[in-house]
Amino acid sequence: MKNYITLKGVFVVMILSLLIFTGCAEKKSIVTGDTAQKQETVTAPAAGAAEQKDLAKSQESADAQAAAKEQSVDLEKMAKAASPVSDINFDFDSFSIRPDARDILKVNANYFMKHRVSSIVIEGHCDERGTAEYNMALGERRARETKQYLINLGIKESLIKTVSFGEERPLDPASDEEAWAKNRRAHFVVNE
Repeated sequence: MKNYITLKGVFVVMILSLLIFTGCAEKKSIVTGDTAQKQETVTAPAAGAAEQKDLAKSQESADAQAAAKEQSVDLEKMAKAASPVSDINFDFDSFSIRPDARDILKVNANYFMKHRVSSIVIEGHCDERGTAEYNMALGERRARETKQYLINLGIKESLIKTVSFGEERPLDPASDEEAWAKNRRAHFVVNE
């Protein structure tokens, strides 16, 4: 009889503990950018487990999206910071170096002369208009023209290699004039 009463007491205490823990409010901290916000989520004892799982999944999804956005911004900053030189852009269906690109190439050439560079790869790129074969040839002409301009500025020819990617590696995958203008470029890969 004594064991029966003790068992009954333990059982009642466990049920009361479960009710107290499930009835309490739960606070979660959500960090977005530089600010921290607190969000209260009240879990009612009558709320089903499926609702709680859905709430947790939606919270995880929002956190994952925020983290992915922050990571993509960080990667863009790192890519810009990692490259010591700037790309140049070309007009539509042209491999002539524009006046603004000449200024950029002069800055790039100064960098190459002041720093120890073992090789420079110039990648020729095009927008998606035109056939693949035509764009490969145009990308090659853009890379060669850029190489020749750097040689004329005093960079050793033996340091420079050219490659054409045509339309295969767009900087901006959109199909509008703004994206096409970004994709018509000569990109520099510098090995120091």
